[in-house]
Amino acid sequence: QVQLVQSGGGSVHPGGSLRLSCVVSNYGVTYGVGGSSMAWFRQAPGGEREGVARINIDGTTKYAEFVRGRFTISRDAHQNTLYLQMNGLKPDDTAMYYCAYSISRQWRNSVGAEGEYKYWGQGTQVTVSS
Repeated sequence: QVQLVQSGGGSVHPGGSLRLSCVVSNYGVTYGVGGSSMAWFRQAPGGEREGVARINIDGTTKYAEFVRGRFTISRDAHQNTLYLQMNGLKPDDTAMYYCAYSISRQWRNSVGAEGEYKYWGQGTQVTVSS
């Protein structure tokens, strides 16, 4: 099956930056990052999993309001890698972050629900504290 391997998490002070990466492999007849919609979700301790950002097949991007203007989702089709650049990090951003890969061809104007995404990365911890 498709495999998503994440990296780039860590601990930073408020206002700091991190870049998360998600490499897609073993997708067979499915599509890489250039031919599928992908997203980032996060889940804080004791909280619910929430959508953070999405990139549609056409390259348009969608963000949750709580990260708009601070986070940027992007992809590199040649490297088959999805990225999440996180700037101006806040303590409330502390969570486990997951990349997700959709098998749907539907265009969305929002991140969408978890159920749309069939394949998931292993999760990467992001901690923001002073």
